[in-house]
Amino acid sequence: MRLKTRYPLIVGLVLVFAYFYAQNGIVATSVSFSAIQLALPLALAAMVGVMCERTGIVNIGIEGTMLISAFTAFFLGAIFKDTVLGVLVGIFTGSMMGLLLALMAISWKMDQIIAGVILNILAAGLTSFLYRQNYSIAGTLSPIEIPILSDIPIAGAILSFHGPITYFGIFIVVALWFALYKTSWGLRSRAVGEYPSSADTAGVSVIKLRYINVTIAGGIGGLAGAYLSLEAVGIFERGFTAGKGFTALAIMIFGRWNPLGAFAAALFFGLAQAVTSQLMIDEVVEIPQQFINILPYVLTIVILAISAGKVRPPAAEGIPYEKEKA
Repeated sequence: MRLKTRYPLIVGLVLVFAYFYAQNGIVATSVSFSAIQLALPLALAAMVGVMCERTGIVNIGIEGTMLISAFTAFFLGAIFKDTVLGVLVGIFTGSMMGLLLALMAISWKMDQIIAGVILNILAAGLTSFLYRQNYSIAGTLSPIEIPILSDIPIAGAILSFHGPITYFGIFIVVALWFALYKTSWGLRSRAVGEYPSSADTAGVSVIKLRYINVTIAGGIGGLAGAYLSLEAVGIFERGFTAGKGFTALAIMIFGRWNPLGAFAAALFFGLAQAVTSQLMIDEVVEIPQQFINILPYVLTIVILAISAGKVRPPAAEGIPYEKEKA
């Protein structure tokens, strides 16, 4: 990712933290801790987009994948009284949504935008129809205290005491970056997203690799959904994901289809939401709360407007591949 995208975000995050810390150290720590929790589902959802689009498949069905995965994770976890089972079911549900997208986009050669819309409509319809009240789960996934990390002043209170999906999600971001840029799988995946015919000539199975990547990406989206219902809040409601899948697409673009760049952008969005919440708690602004609530979405529009003309997506993105006949 270009430096001019990464460093302003990092500097901005540091300046915001420094400002709040100068005002109140406890508030700054709380805001930063919340920013990580709010950024995690956005970052995981952005990883779904990165994996799919780096392979040449447009996935606007991330919202639907997260929604139905959050639904199955919560209700099956509640029915069987097993939160870990709920997480696994959420990942499996997301993988099946990814497989369905791959089937429509790769084998049936449907328009990939329409395929993503179908996923979103399917998820919204099923979760609304099957939704039942009066289900509950015995608490969320318990936070984990990392012994050495928790003893570090300031940083320990921010980075420790998160749930297991948070730490695993951060690991996924770093692992995906390493895999994309440091392994032969990543080289093949990027080649398939840029020059699929050349990759095919070199012996890479374009269809197989796209199927695998889109299905795995769906599983990551399922983990993001499970995080929302089982670690973040411990409930499920209709329209639970509230546009996070679409926001993740903006984050992916702003991060230039780079896992670390997308993660930095997700932290920026998470911090914006955390600051918004803190402003409402402190009642330091004399404007309606509805205007404060729309701040993250305004940022999405602004970032897309700024980035849209300055970034280039993978060249073969959204183009069905057909093997050339000899």
